[in-house]
Amino acid sequence: MFASLSDRLSATFKQLRGKGRLTEQDIEDTVREIRIALLDADVALPVVREFCARVKERALGAEVAAALNPSQQIIKIVNDELVTILGGATRRIRLAKKPPTVILLAGLQGAGKTTLAGKLAAHLRTQGHQPMLVAADLQRPNAVDQLKIVGQNANTFVFAPEPGNGVGDPVKVTKAAMKFAQDKLHDVVIIDTAGRLAIDADLMKELKKVRDEANPDEVLLVIDAMTGQDAVKTATAFNDEIGIDAVVLTKLDGDARGGAALSVATVTGKPIMYASTGEKLTDFEIFHPDRMASRILDMGDVLSLIEQAEQTFDKDQSEKFAKKVQSGQDFTLTDFMEQMKQLRKMGSMSKMLGMLPGMGDMKKQIENIDEREIDRVEAIISSMTPGEREDPKVLNGSRRARIARGSGTQVSDVNSLVERFTQAQKMMRQMAKGGTVPGMPPGMPGMPGMRPSQPAKKAKSSKGAKKSGNPAKRAAQAAGLDVEPTPPPADTLTKLPDAFKGFLS
Repeated sequence: MFASLSDRLSATFKQLRGKGRLTEQDIEDTVREIRIALLDADVALPVVREFCARVKERALGAEVAAALNPSQQIIKIVNDELVTILGGATRRIRLAKKPPTVILLAGLQGAGKTTLAGKLAAHLRTQGHQPMLVAADLQRPNAVDQLKIVGQNANTFVFAPEPGNGVGDPVKVTKAAMKFAQDKLHDVVIIDTAGRLAIDADLMKELKKVRDEANPDEVLLVIDAMTGQDAVKTATAFNDEIGIDAVVLTKLDGDARGGAALSVATVTGKPIMYASTGEKLTDFEIFHPDRMASRILDMGDVLSLIEQAEQTFDKDQSEKFAKKVQSGQDFTLTDFMEQMKQLRKMGSMSKMLGMLPGMGDMKKQIENIDEREIDRVEAIISSMTPGEREDPKVLNGSRRARIARGSGTQVSDVNSLVERFTQAQKMMRQMAKGGTVPGMPPGMPGMPGMRPSQPAKKAKSSKGAKKSGNPAKRAAQAAGLDVEPTPPPADTLTKLPDAFKGFLS
């Protein structure tokens, strides 16, 4: 969603690189480009004005003038201000002291409340809660049936005494649901309410009655992030009429410009609590303003990637694999397939790679990843005998032809897989010796769906090397110090699954 904004900001910051000192005109030009980028992203005008004013004020201050790398300091200032307009600190559900905790979902029709209810229930179940869904949307056709299906997929009980489709009183349903939850010891109640195509008096009247009956601990407004400035107007109207505690953004994986996410928290004064990033129940995450700002500035989101991996990867299997590699045993095709299966559980490969730092320059490669390649890899390996999986060196021409026929692929596909596996095996051997992966190419050869990269070019001689225009960098070069960006900390790498370690080394 923030691709266009991210590209424009990155292009703006590139113009500052190599400058040892920033003039007032440099800062004016940078702030102007940032203003244009935000307006193009459909950010509300008052938010843009306030944001640019704070950036300019700080950029003209002492913190940039005294910085060894002024351009990096400007990026830090923009990052800090992005975190501020996105809400500042991460907001989490406030659980009631005496269960059940009641969560009321409000929003316009089509915003995705019903699906969001199931995602939220599934998320709370992973935290040890016993949620219950309440079908209080009795107006939209088949809304009750949809919630039942969503609840079944989320393995969550759905309280639906009325058939809906215009039949039933949502206030009575809410009252009965509260008693049922207390009797059956459900510690969280999620109420799915009716919406309208637009804000009207009937909608607000019904919502107020349901709210008064439920006395919710949290009123979450569900907003379609693709509706642009209308999302901000909707949030303001709901906040004024019924009062909201936080916002949930849906369809954050869309191709809209993202202005709603950058505007709604500042305009309404209410934080964004969750974000829905896809159609699956697992495409749901806590909204972290600092991590979202990092994504926008192409600094990645390794922490979210680690959390996602920890939730998805089989801990026992991962530990078993790690011990095998550390003991010096060879990485086999069976291990390779298991690693690919676990990666697939985490979702889209493009999305995961996009969360790594500095991927902005590889967008075309990431977009061209064939997500079906993992299925082909699994089919090819499954067509091999156990002996062939343990030792691919025995794969001669006839064996490869047989495997290709059995997996419905071409011999060239089998050859490509064996080549990628050989590179991955070398990487694992190097990691088992306690070293880093030398010359890890930017094309990530071990990943399915991406072409093996060309051999790295021979490094240029230091003789006649180009000197940096930045005085601090030039002095560091003269002293023989490393002036390149530092990699992620070592403790970060240890938290990632083995299949990712090579990408960050």
